[in-house]
Amino acid sequence: MSEVLSARAVPHTSLPVVDVAGLASEDPRQRVAVGAALHAACIDTGFFYIASHGVAPELIDAARAEAERFFSLDDADKRLVDKAQSFCNRGYEPLCGQVLEAGTPPDLKEGFYIGNELPPDHPRVVARAFNCGPNQWPPQSPGFRPAMEAYFAAMFDLSTRLTRGLAQSLGLPEDYFEPFCDDAMGTLRLLHYPPQPAQALPDQKGCGAHTDFGCLTLLWQDGNGGLQVQDGEGRWIHVPPLPGTFVVNLGDLIARWTNDRYRSTLHRVVNASGRERYSMPFFFTGRPDYMVTCLPGCTDEGEAPKYPPITVADHLEACYRRTYG
Repeated sequence: MSEVLSARAVPHTSLPVVDVAGLASEDPRQRVAVGAALHAACIDTGFFYIASHGVAPELIDAARAEAERFFSLDDADKRLVDKAQSFCNRGYEPLCGQVLEAGTPPDLKEGFYIGNELPPDHPRVVARAFNCGPNQWPPQSPGFRPAMEAYFAAMFDLSTRLTRGLAQSLGLPEDYFEPFCDDAMGTLRLLHYPPQPAQALPDQKGCGAHTDFGCLTLLWQDGNGGLQVQDGEGRWIHVPPLPGTFVVNLGDLIARWTNDRYRSTLHRVVNASGRERYSMPFFFTGRPDYMVTCLPGCTDEGEAPKYPPITVADHLEACYRRTYG
């Protein structure tokens, strides 16, 4: 592997491990303690692990198994639910279908997009709101839909709990983000990374260097590693999988919302394991028509916010167009 794609192996404790069990406690001191730990992680790298998250291992295992089964199908079968057939970006994305790092070759991954299941008569669908509509489900896999819907629901619930912790971390009322979470949207992506080829194109990666678009990303990754995060000195470090945890990172929306007090950090994937790599990131994006304006306490006295107000939907659509053209 080329030197430019290498990363440092550092102790996992270089990224915080935040036990989030206290968010469900009736003791406000425990909830405040989680908020303080989240604050430290968010102003540092914006990347951290969460433990005691409450998502049942059986749900994770079922979703992982169905994802691996889908990606093992013949190309023609996967193309039956090609994302190109969907007006709301749902379904299968073929290998090299995205360029997340401008000026580099396409990403060495294939994926599958799943979002909130909205019927054709839903007002957002009728209005053709960005990224809103029905999912596509592979006809060859009867277990795929129930496994993914159960996992989606669990990750959605965990994301809303984390927003209460984020509110605590910013010194805001715990329920501050409830309007943002009301009728919120999320996206589950199933990803398959073939091994990094020995003769890959220059600077080609499993996933190019990028920041995430939305509010929170909650990542399950298999045991093969490959995720790399850029530290404060511009160096790449490995983010190894830790059993029983999710990797959480902040998206561009939170950075904008906090006037860059909290960080949205560059990360990439280089699958140098020699094995097939699978991951399942869940992107929590919030209510599409919610107007994001600089949060209280995120500017110094006399300082103007860096960013004008914007709806969640407009922010996401602009980010999406940058990577798909």
